[in-house]
Amino acid sequence: MKHILFLLPLLFLACHRPADLPEPDETLADMRQANAYFMEKWPDTGKRIVTNQSRASNIWTRAVYYQGLMALHDIDPQPEYYQYATDWADFHEWNLRDGNTYTRNADNQAAGQTYIELYEIDPQPERIEYIKASIDSMMATDKIDDWDWIDAIQMGMPVFAQLGVLYDDPSYFERMYEMYAFTKNEHGENGLYNPEDHLWWRDADFDPPYTEPNGEDSYWSRGNGWVIMALARVLEILPEDDPHREEYIADFRDMMDAVLKVQREDGFWNVSLHDPNHYGGKETSGTAMFAYGMAWGINHKLLDRKKYMPPLARAWNAMVDEALHDNGFLGYVQSTGKEPKDGQPLSYDKIPDFEDYGLGAFLLAGSEIYKLKQRS
Repeated sequence: MKHILFLLPLLFLACHRPADLPEPDETLADMRQANAYFMEKWPDTGKRIVTNQSRASNIWTRAVYYQGLMALHDIDPQPEYYQYATDWADFHEWNLRDGNTYTRNADNQAAGQTYIELYEIDPQPERIEYIKASIDSMMATDKIDDWDWIDAIQMGMPVFAQLGVLYDDPSYFERMYEMYAFTKNEHGENGLYNPEDHLWWRDADFDPPYTEPNGEDSYWSRGNGWVIMALARVLEILPEDDPHREEYIADFRDMMDAVLKVQREDGFWNVSLHDPNHYGGKETSGTAMFAYGMAWGINHKLLDRKKYMPPLARAWNAMVDEALHDNGFLGYVQSTGKEPKDGQPLSYDKIPDFEDYGLGAFLLAGSEIYKLKQRS
């Protein structure tokens, strides 16, 4: 392992930011504010998203937002949240992007996570017909190498876990593990996970010999955030006796320890985890994902409360104090891409190409922080 000298100052996270999390009602108010901004901006849930091209509103970016909305609904069951989600799913007839049921692309299956959650609230068969058909079409083959970029782990892996529980069918869990293990150990030169640093390269384009400008490995903040989110969501669903559960827990703990060591003093994370000077600066989406992982891990007694509470408080307070606008807009969200340079430069006022996935991660983090403070 390289001696990462630049990390040493970050181990001493002295910061004047409040070291405690706000009270639950304050966290909920911030979540409501951020969510209201988005719902008011997008009153038509079926409206296509137009950036450099026109895309259906059930693509992965919007799917992550709805994962966050369902987490908000779980702690704050407002009828308008449920209606907003069901209107979105109804518009798309509970099918996947552009009606392509039999896609193997995890990005286009991500909407299925919310479809299944809505089915669990109101079990109408059409709500899961298409997402089950999509995953079952993958299960009918021996192909396990589809997740060749780490974002896909978050988009697709929880769906397998949900279906396995819903149908009491461990074959979904086993296929999920096979695909995860292939991405971890075999894609690229030796897998996309570095067991030495406990972080992931985004895809085979970024594993060694590729390096960041300072010579370190390229670990993209949001890419690693996707894996942390996936592991947390899967572990919450997965039966306690699943044979691979301990490996998922070990990976989750190792990753959380690795990202803890590179948190910025102001509570945020840089987009490049091992090169703070490569487009360094505050970034909200990765920070929200790591905060979600910390809060979820403490809530589920997988992370040490004493160790992780202060950095969690710094991260959440940083986002609320420095990224959340009075109208609910979230600043410092990196636009879509696959590496630190994409969507740069960031700022408090800059609107990213998609505003939805960063908000989804923020709502997921807030929901776990709300639960954490209620229990304390």
